[in-house]
Amino acid sequence: MTRRRKKHRPDEIVAKLRDADAMLNAGKILAAVLRALEVSDSTLERWRAQFSRMKCEQAKMLKHLSEGNW
Repeated sequence: MTRRRKKHRPDEIVAKLRDADAMLNAGKILAAVLRALEVSDSTLERWRAQFSRMKCEQAKMLKHLSEGNW
């Protein structure tokens, strides 16, 4: 049985990145953080590259602007 892929909204991504940073700063190991967030290591790194400095409002605006360009 395969898992369905979940399409995360930009504000969810920013929140998960904050949660990941908080868990890692609290001393959790990376594998436990990835399990808790239900994402892979590569997904987390890709999100960090794209959304690391954004706030939720900025991520929503980015998504809105990118949808308008298509």
